[in-house]
Amino acid sequence: MSDRPTTPIYRREPDKVATYEPRRVVTSALVEDLFFGAVMLFTFVFAFVLLRQGVTRWTSVAYLIVFWAVLAYLALPRLHRVLTAIYVPGYFIGRSRTTDGLLGDPINLALRGTADQIHAAMTRAGWIKADPVDVGSSWRIVRDSLARRSYPQAPVSPLVLFGSIQDFAYQQEVEGSPAQRHHVRFWPTPPGWLLPGGHRVDWLAAGTFDRAVGLSLFTLQVTHKIDRNIDIERDYIVDSVRAAVPQTRVEVIEDFSTGYHSRNGGGDAVATDGDLPIVDVRAVGVPAGSVGTSTAAGPAAGVARRPFAVVAAGVLTAVSLSISLVTGLAEILGTDWASEALADGVSEDLGQVGLWLVVIAIATYAVLFLLAWLTYRGSGWARWCMLVLLSFSLLSQLLPALGSDRPTAQTLAAMSLDLLTIYALTTMSARGWTARHDAARRDRRSARPVLP
Repeated sequence: MSDRPTTPIYRREPDKVATYEPRRVVTSALVEDLFFGAVMLFTFVFAFVLLRQGVTRWTSVAYLIVFWAVLAYLALPRLHRVLTAIYVPGYFIGRSRTTDGLLGDPINLALRGTADQIHAAMTRAGWIKADPVDVGSSWRIVRDSLARRSYPQAPVSPLVLFGSIQDFAYQQEVEGSPAQRHHVRFWPTPPGWLLPGGHRVDWLAAGTFDRAVGLSLFTLQVTHKIDRNIDIERDYIVDSVRAAVPQTRVEVIEDFSTGYHSRNGGGDAVATDGDLPIVDVRAVGVPAGSVGTSTAAGPAAGVARRPFAVVAAGVLTAVSLSISLVTGLAEILGTDWASEALADGVSEDLGQVGLWLVVIAIATYAVLFLLAWLTYRGSGWARWCMLVLLSFSLLSQLLPALGSDRPTAQTLAAMSLDLLTIYALTTMSARGWTARHDAARRDRRSARPVLP
């Protein structure tokens, strides 16, 4: 019988790591996440304060409407963003995601070709490119939906794939109603990326049919409700392109994803057989003068552009500072100090106190204005300082409001402005934009020549 051991014995130990970088307990990402979570808690507390206002006062309807708006557009989306960051995988699983992190519409189309060839094919097939989502287009779709007016270029809500929202979208209205439409979103695939199974494509798309306007099941926001059978819309898109552009080739990956019954980010039921058509538009001729009309793709899009959240934070800060400065000065200068001081014979002392209060108030507002301006210019540390100051300001107003004293309309307005500003400054777009600006400034400083 052999004397050899039954388990292997390693005679040589692997080399030890000589040096390692110690793990930092407090990082910038951790601070950002703390602010991100704090504003979610502030929002729920503020919503509770509004709910109490609506329950007890004659203006209850107005307060309840504002409560719904805060809950649907601030609190619940931020909560979903935190939770989905934990359990929803970031890699490709055949589903897009909402900007709140919820699973969105399934990916049911793939394409080969350039953006300009897709534009040409979709235009020939009678599809209309959707306007980008901004303040003007958002207001117009609300106005035209209520008035039942046609808006052929109505924007579609942003969905995320590969970390970026769709590059563009196309749609077709049904009988001139913005409430019902065919629409499809397009995302470019990352360089060298392959579909599961090894298929190479240039674009992925999600096509669905909007059947009505309603409330989202998960966020209570006003949104379009889609038809359950998304395969009908997928086949309609493919057939319309093939009919208008005969040189288009189509191959189908059968059972690409398991057929399932699920829900999208708005809570609408979806069902599909799991087939994935690949539409090849590389033979489509591009009209002269249209080359280069496509939008920038992927994460590089909008790197140099100041995000709307930063602009909104600047505007909200300016409004808040203006209101606070006017009301503060009015309260200080409108007191009965002068008459009381004359009666008590201490007018000079009280006048000095009032003057110092005015100076301190103006200095505080000047500092906040400077921080807001530096944040607008892309300073990350200024954004952090603003978040700290605004958080303390909001907390000092929320805590008394949770007690027996009901806040006044002026206090509610001040809290709402602070909350909206914090919300804007903690968005991922504002966070990423200021981080890129800080990195660019560090690179410029390191690239400067050192004088002897």
